[in-house]
Amino acid sequence: MRSVRVSAGVIEYEDAGAGPPVVLLHGLLMDHTLWDRVMPLLPEGFRYLRPVLPLGSHRRPMDEGADLTLRGQVRLLADFLDSLDLDAVTLVHTDWGGALFLTAYGLDRRVARQVILPCEAFDNFPPGLPGKVLTLAARLPGGLRLGARQLRIGPLRRLPMFLGQMARRPLPDALVRRWTEPILGDPAIERDLLAYCRGPFDKEELVRDTEALRRFTGDVLVLWSPDNRMMPAEHGRRLTELLPSAHYAEVPGAYVLSMLDEPETVAREIGRFLKPPAGW
Repeated sequence: MRSVRVSAGVIEYEDAGAGPPVVLLHGLLMDHTLWDRVMPLLPEGFRYLRPVLPLGSHRRPMDEGADLTLRGQVRLLADFLDSLDLDAVTLVHTDWGGALFLTAYGLDRRVARQVILPCEAFDNFPPGLPGKVLTLAARLPGGLRLGARQLRIGPLRRLPMFLGQMARRPLPDALVRRWTEPILGDPAIERDLLAYCRGPFDKEELVRDTEALRRFTGDVLVLWSPDNRMMPAEHGRRLTELLPSAHYAEVPGAYVLSMLDEPETVAREIGRFLKPPAGW
């Protein structure tokens, strides 16, 4: 993997292809491998970057004292785009909704287009029953590590309180072991995730910062999975109505992690949306 230093520490990332940049994000206790099934199906002619954000599955701890709250994580992503001097970025959101706030924070100058898969939005931070379990675990000493161990047990992780509402198809053991290895092996990784989970989440501010997307004028594909129970179907429609240049499409039969449940559909819809911006 490649790496780049930003204000909060070192970010690792995968980098493949050449052309206009497409940055694919991930959620808590996940990394870039979330997109492995989709990557071979995406069109050529683009540069695909997959950063590993400090959300619990990163292998390089951030600097001690770094701001890793929600606002700090959004700033970190903007720093990543700046450090690599990426312009006219197509930003792909999934699960974690913090990157939607780049516009609210005035940090979206490098973003030309967005693809929004089911993710946190409006006041749905952290989302659903798993979000409540995560919040509780973060308040208990060793709670996050205990939760990570439980995710490694197939029958447990398929429960609704864990990953049962995240993916319709059972997640492979090897994938979940990879995602949970860092937090179980390095206390500094747990420290980083705790800094995020224990940060402020003001519902009114979250709604206001989501609605600031009405100021984003670039093209947007809202690619929602209406069958998922964590990210409300109405949020997909609401985002589409909010954004001035948004198109709505669906991934039937998928839950939140549609790139794992239906990689062909996700790749096809993203491929239809992608086209080189003016100037390339």
